[in-house]
Amino acid sequence: MAFPPAFLEELRARLTLSSVVGRRTRLVKAGREYKACCPFHNEKTPSFYVNDDKQFFHCFGCGAHGDVIGFTMRADHLSFPEAIEKLAGEAGLDVPRMGPAEREKAERAKTLGDAVEAACVWYQEKLRAPEGRAALAYLHGRGLSDDTIERFRLGFAPEGWRNLAAALKLRGFDEAMLLEAGLIAKPEDRPEPFDFFRNRVMFPITDRRGRVIAFGGRVMDDSKPKYLNSRDTPLFHKRGNLYALDKARLGVGERKARALVAEGYMDVIALHQAGFEGAVAPLGTALTEEQMEALWRIHPEPVVCLDGDAAGQRAALKAAETALPLLKPGRALRFAVLPAEDDPDSLIKRDGAAAFERLLERTKGIDDVVWESELAKGPVDTPDRRATLDAALRARLARIADKTVQKAYENEWVWTRLRRLGRPEPVRPRLAYSNAPRPPGKGGRRAVVAPRDFGLRTAGNPDILARRAQKLLLTAVLNHPELLWENAEAFAEIGFSDPVAAHLRAALLDCAHEAAAAQSPLDSQGVIAHLSAMGLAEEAASLTKPSSYEHGAFAGPGASQDEARAGFRSVLSLLARPRIEEELREAARAVADAPEPELLARVDALTAILRDLNAQGGSDEDDAFGSGGATGL
Repeated sequence: MAFPPAFLEELRARLTLSSVVGRRTRLVKAGREYKACCPFHNEKTPSFYVNDDKQFFHCFGCGAHGDVIGFTMRADHLSFPEAIEKLAGEAGLDVPRMGPAEREKAERAKTLGDAVEAACVWYQEKLRAPEGRAALAYLHGRGLSDDTIERFRLGFAPEGWRNLAAALKLRGFDEAMLLEAGLIAKPEDRPEPFDFFRNRVMFPITDRRGRVIAFGGRVMDDSKPKYLNSRDTPLFHKRGNLYALDKARLGVGERKARALVAEGYMDVIALHQAGFEGAVAPLGTALTEEQMEALWRIHPEPVVCLDGDAAGQRAALKAAETALPLLKPGRALRFAVLPAEDDPDSLIKRDGAAAFERLLERTKGIDDVVWESELAKGPVDTPDRRATLDAALRARLARIADKTVQKAYENEWVWTRLRRLGRPEPVRPRLAYSNAPRPPGKGGRRAVVAPRDFGLRTAGNPDILARRAQKLLLTAVLNHPELLWENAEAFAEIGFSDPVAAHLRAALLDCAHEAAAAQSPLDSQGVIAHLSAMGLAEEAASLTKPSSYEHGAFAGPGASQDEARAGFRSVLSLLARPRIEEELREAARAVADAPEPELLARVDALTAILRDLNAQGGSDEDDAFGSGGATGL
């Protein structure tokens, strides 16, 4: 039984060989490969190797060799069609059947591939021939070395209407085949076909396995169109292919390069030549869903590096919007913001690879790109305008299919950024300390009003203390819901280690947003009713037992508003310290690599925040969290 080659290619691309082999034998990482004892013969010393980038396994003991299909046939004693059926089920693909017409088409595609490969060789020859001197000088003038020109198989299509057609005819390729491969064109108003590419520098376009399937051609002057791409053919589909994907797969897999998306061929080649070997480009279109899927197969967070002009920024927004419905945990896009006058090629030429490397350290996420595009539409200085922004963001949220990712974006856009707008002095947990005096402690220092002062008992296990503090925050909100209005941003940022507590926190934030949308007040009875409607009545009840206030009287219903607010903010601050320390560590590492003014300023600001916490008693060994402060949380 025959299967379409494109289907088999997709099947191999969707399945990671090591994950399939790993079900049969224990794999151990060995550099860029995995090694194991061969599952096909008895051995004590591992001689069986798996290479995910090249998609093959090999045993140096028994000689077994093949791809994921061959492994499944051997391991499960299946025929080729049976192995295909099994793997297609795992990959979520429907198995197509090839009839006589499909088989003829597959054979035709092989022959078309031969024709396109022959054209590539001919273009390469012409680049080094006398008629290609200007094209070769152009490429050298753009900063490309001879090694790079050879690696990317660049060529030249000379002036003239039938040069390629005549050359390939002598090599046995007929006119119908050249038309189908997109190498020649035959308009209705011309008596005979002519070469599709003329007087252009040629860029071969390859599939993910490195086989030439199409071309892009660039003029060497200011004539239009500057770039001309092959039309779609049985070999080539513009929306599904990426320029240099085969080289980027190896760069990311073998050399741990970052996956980068540039705008054009020259950008990609310049990036590879400068050492950024994970670069690809779409083929004259905005990034498509198919191209993003191909990118995520090689890297979970590709970086989109589009030109810094207005058109480039519009392309970034379009890419972000295209990606939203496809996002899942472990899938993201980042965006490198280039100077307005630059593309990757020009930036590297002027300032070197180090400048581009620094640019990649300051990327934006999809959340930033969408948020900034909405803010650019107009002021958000009134409740009505912020409500319009809220509606626009929620329309974007509705496009995210994965609920986990959708909730994360909602917390970022709605509960962090949107609530910060219009607030003259946002309440941050790290600044939520009181300066009220108390008797001097060890060393005569004055200390902050800490959770201990509200009854939070010390204990030896920092994890237990963290979970206890998180539950106190929830209890305080149940008894004093107005704390949500004042501290929603900080409350949403705290990392909850207990899954049930995290679920309750999300439900409380939802409740607050619904109340805001309905312009209704928050009260304990309404909050508890909301939790009950979400199936969390038992969990809410456990938080409001009298014993729940033992470790924090400020959270109880009898506490005054000032006591509840002071205790709530103090616990928030202590739980926030690990994040501040981690941010400071990350900022310090960034400064070590590139001591730029904005990074130095961030280190100074974070250091001052942490110093303020410590100076006010937050790290005192007799505070609520014991010696070492919150770093153990």
